[in-house]
Amino acid sequence: MKAKIILLTLIALLAANNFLPAQTSSNKMLVVYFSHTGNTRNMAEQIQKATGADIFEIQPVKNYPEDYKTVEAQAKKEIDANYKPELKTKISNIESYDVIFVGSPNWWTTIAPPVATFLSSYNFSGKTIVPFITHDGSRMGRSVSDIKILCPKSTVLDGLPIKGIYVKDANAEIIQWLRDIKIIK
Repeated sequence: MKAKIILLTLIALLAANNFLPAQTSSNKMLVVYFSHTGNTRNMAEQIQKATGADIFEIQPVKNYPEDYKTVEAQAKKEIDANYKPELKTKISNIESYDVIFVGSPNWWTTIAPPVATFLSSYNFSGKTIVPFITHDGSRMGRSVSDIKILCPKSTVLDGLPIKGIYVKDANAEIIQWLRDIKIIK
C-alpha cells in the first residue's frame, strides 16, 4: 500500500512538471520544421513532446552555409526571388494529419525558403496549420500571412514566436500556448 502511494505521488509530480506528455485532442498531429542553427529543432522537439505528434525535419537538398553573413545574403536573394529549394524527402501520408505545426526561423521577416517549398508541395485544404517561429528580434514578421497565402484553404492558428536565445528555457511558454490554442488540456 505504501509503495502504491509513493508511485502515485511520483507520477503526479512528474506530470505536474511536464515530464509526461500532455493529454492531446483526438486529431492526428505532425510537427514539421526547418532549422539552420538548432533553435527551431529544439522548439519542434518541445512541441512534439508536449503533444505526442509525429515529427519531420524539412531538409533542403543543398545545405545552407554555416557562416551567418553568407546564409543571410543567400536567404535574402532566395526570398526576394520567391525561390523554393528542392527538398531531400517528402511525407507520403500528409493526408492522414489534421493538425500540422510548421516551424521556421524568421528569415527576412518570413519563413525560410525550404518551409515555403514544403507548404507549396502539398494540399493542406481543410487542415489546421499552427506556425511557430524562432527569431532574433523580429518575432512572427509576416510569416503567418505568407503561410496563409501558401495554404489558402486551411485554418491557420495563432503562432508562437520565441527568440532563439530563449528557446531552451521556453517549455512553460510552449505548454501555455498549446493550452491557449486548445491543442492540449
